[in-house]
Amino acid sequence: MTGDRNPIKIILDTDPGGDDIFALFWIQSLVKQGFAELVAITTAEGNVPAKYTFNAACQILELGDLENIPVGRGVDVPHKRFNDASHIHGPDGMGNLSRTLPEVRQSFTDAPLSDDLIIEKLQEQPGGITIIAIAPLNNLAAAEAKSPGILTLAREIIIMGGAFHIPGNVTPYAEFNMAFNPQAAKRVFNSRNDLVIFPLDVTQKLVLTRNMMEQIVRVNPQGQLTQFMQELADFLTQTSLQHRETKGEYGFLVHDALTLAYLFYPETLQFSRTRVSIETKGEFTTGQTLMDIRHSLKEIANAWVAVDVDVPGFFTCFLEDLKTLVGITID
Repeated sequence: MTGDRNPIKIILDTDPGGDDIFALFWIQSLVKQGFAELVAITTAEGNVPAKYTFNAACQILELGDLENIPVGRGVDVPHKRFNDASHIHGPDGMGNLSRTLPEVRQSFTDAPLSDDLIIEKLQEQPGGITIIAIAPLNNLAAAEAKSPGILTLAREIIIMGGAFHIPGNVTPYAEFNMAFNPQAAKRVFNSRNDLVIFPLDVTQKLVLTRNMMEQIVRVNPQGQLTQFMQELADFLTQTSLQHRETKGEYGFLVHDALTLAYLFYPETLQFSRTRVSIETKGEFTTGQTLMDIRHSLKEIANAWVAVDVDVPGFFTCFLEDLKTLVGITID
């Protein structure tokens, strides 16, 4: 990767959430190295309620000295199927660590709605911005409903969500981001024919272990960002073990970070071209994602779905960029 190209412009749609925060740390490193431009963060209700995801995003931006990035507040989700995932991420989405960080300077009440921010930025730069959606698709669907066709103005839309050939993580068939608001996912899946999707099938291979964290911490052990990262990792490791997310391995899953590998380290990934649909009416299967794997023409394909990841290659890139971040963020 070289720094002589124009930075990739990104809107991050997120519901922090511990693995969301590690994805945001990775983006911060890429921004500071000149490879990415973070146009906006649109927070969503999901892992925790909208006010907490907004506050978490703002605090992490301030921790990384990127507090001038616009942040949107999540749209209302009146018919969500699950309350949240605070049992994994803590009631504040940050492992109860929000109290250790400075107060948020941006106002949740005064912040623009996330769907409006998406519409504004895409209209300003049609074809120039990639949306990385690592939350339930509430905001993207709301933007499409408010301004039909707006999602086609994104350069690409990259989504973490779904489970195809393995069980879901909130029901036997459904992954959290899809199951939280299946109608929103359906609207987004119908918006264009080139979505890029990262399901649990590949993200569940990515366990950030204690040894990996120790490599990061050694770069700048006394830094505030490093200490926060370490404490959050410890919290996520404990809840992940309690809920059997890592098959007993001492670490936690970094599902959301894999979306960034597609943009910056694509050699670590393999994809299948297919048609992805979401079940919205099943009594037991609502939120299930389905892909057509028959040997037939895919004239109505709408997505590229990640089917494999080079795990050592991924972590080599991820860890080195996080080490760069903590190394240049000296307090």
